Amino acid sequence: MSFFSSNRTTRCPGPMTGNPLNGLCEKACLEVKKVFDACQKQVQEVNAPVTVTSYNPDSPTQPLTYVSTQAIAGATEIRNLVVDRFDDKPCFARVTGDVVVPLEINYTDANGVAGTALANITVNTDVVLYVPQPSVFPFHIEALVSAAIPDGEYIGNNQFSLDMCITIILKVVVEAEILVPTYGYCPIPTCQDYTKDVCNGFFDLPLYPQQNQVQ
Repeated sequence: MSFFSSNRTTRCPGPMTGNPLNGLCEKACLEVKKVFDACQKQVQEVNAPVTVTSYNPDSPTQPLTYVSTQAIAGATEIRNLVVDRFDDKPCFARVTGDVVVPLEINYTDANGVAGTALANITVNTDVVLYVPQPSVFPFHIEALVSAAIPDGEYIGNNQFSLDMCITIILKVVVEAEILVPTYGYCPIPTCQDYTKDVCNGFFDLPLYPQQNQVQ
């Protein structure tokens, strides 16, 4: 069983049917990141040079052959962040900064040994966002990044040249406790173990062969 295999009750997550007020039973205080504003920025880079900061294993035999690259999830940071409020629109601000996207590059060296290398790509951002007024617990700016790197090559001197498609979501968030209506706790069903049922056909056979009637 799981939420979506067969245990479909009104208190399980999923599409809502009928009157959404039916079953509401409490007001819950949730500790969350409240998002005040967000925007999406998409960037395409062709033959962008990136410099490797470390190799694993160390000191691979040159030259290297490029294999693939992926962005390292959850490690994005914003450097040189500046939030400059507009005088005529105090709830809006110009937000500038450098979004640093960490990359893990996969390669093989001249001896055919597979390895990885770490590098960064920096994307400059200059956008307008809604920002809340000052408070005891201040807002902060976060960046969520997804990247597709379809092609690349090693160009020597610890540098790779990459073709990249980068999507950045900038968010204005604050850690807060908010009050929301709920249907109570989710009933957690027992897990359904996976099995190939390889013995079913065998166990269904009769214990001994049947003797056909002679005509």
